[in-house]
Amino acid sequence: MQSSSYHYLQSHPELANFVRYNPIWYRYITRDPNKIHELPREAKKFYGKTFPQQLEKISNQAQMIGMFIQLADEMKD
Repeated sequence: MQSSSYHYLQSHPELANFVRYNPIWYRYITRDPNKIHELPREAKKFYGKTFPQQLEKISNQAQMIGMFIQLADEMKD
């Protein structure tokens, strides 16, 4: 791995953890250092930080709240 890639990963600990969990990225970065620019996008997918993933998470939470409200209403009766 080139020193510039190594320093980039050191300055971005979340990306370094992603690479540790997905060791194939060591090979990608070693063979083609320009792939380091694809790393943040892939890490966002891995950590669930893309917009569609966050939207789905919020939707699931809203459904859960709705179910709790429904349950509370039925318990009142």
